Amino acid sequence: MLISDLGEQGLLKLIQPYCLPNTIGDDGAILHPPAGCELVVTTDVLVDGVHFSDQTITPFDVGWRSVAANLSDLAAMGAVPLGITVGLSLPANLSVVWLEQLYAGMQACLERYGTGIVGGDLTRSSVTTVAITALGAVGADRVIARSTAQIDDAIVVTGYHGDSHAGLQLLLDPELGRDVSKFIDANDLQAHRQRLITAHQRPQPRLDLLPILDRLRLNSSQIFSISGMDSSDGLADAIVQICRSSRVGAIISRRNLPISPALTQMFPDTALSSALYGGEDFELVLCLPQPIALELVDQIGTGAEIIGKITRSTDILLVDDTSQYPPIQLDLHSGFKHF
Repeated sequence: MLISDLGEQGLLKLIQPYCLPNTIGDDGAILHPPAGCELVVTTDVLVDGVHFSDQTITPFDVGWRSVAANLSDLAAMGAVPLGITVGLSLPANLSVVWLEQLYAGMQACLERYGTGIVGGDLTRSSVTTVAITALGAVGADRVIARSTAQIDDAIVVTGYHGDSHAGLQLLLDPELGRDVSKFIDANDLQAHRQRLITAHQRPQPRLDLLPILDRLRLNSSQIFSISGMDSSDGLADAIVQICRSSRVGAIISRRNLPISPALTQMFPDTALSSALYGGEDFELVLCLPQPIALELVDQIGTGAEIIGKITRSTDILLVDDTSQYPPIQLDLHSGFKHF
């Protein structure tokens, strides 16, 4: 069955079970941020052929990723989700099954993080487009901004980087990585491939970190701010964006970059580039006082690292502690760009 067979009312009836109860039907949803909280709003647009394709991702995973991207932006601001709206532009000849799987993927991700769909819009188009707006709430004293990094702050990365980019490359060309098979046990090889592919298809927004940050604030004897953003456009991009917004620089340790064993073993020659510039890892890059950073990394566990510190100079340098490699100036030109 195709979208054109259902018509607009049929489509609305199909979508309604995926939405939060008592929110669909009026001209808008009414949400209630908790007392003392600010409202955070973020929007992402995903376009068929640009952000996803049938070659690399299922409709379920399109739904998951579209939601995860928005929830990651909320996490990067320190906000808990209140709900999302979904705007869809769909070709008339799109399969109804594709649409059902899209919403199933959205719902699976939303349920994991305790939120849901509260509204949206449908229109016909020649290209499938998924536009999601996420709404969240954050206490006024809990906002994470890019512009508040302080000199000597530690720079924390919450998880591995480069896996999503490598997973995409494997999906585009399954023969990639075969040349390392003679160095890796067959079971490990398969596990590595699946880890990298899953990192691309089912990213995990780091909303789980917000309670940890709240506990660290509560237990700390000092009042401190947290600066940061998510790394959806690449780790180097996030570091540079934070430094530029805060008018500071950074020294990043090459040795401390969080690169997974799967990426290192499958793509030894390109692991560093993928970690710095691959993008779509949806981890957080946070700047905060060194003692707090040490506690945070300890509580997060595997994949989390202190990768460097904020400096007074505006240079943003990747350095090698062993002096085997010269310093590299990080920039915004090597990662993904829309235009």
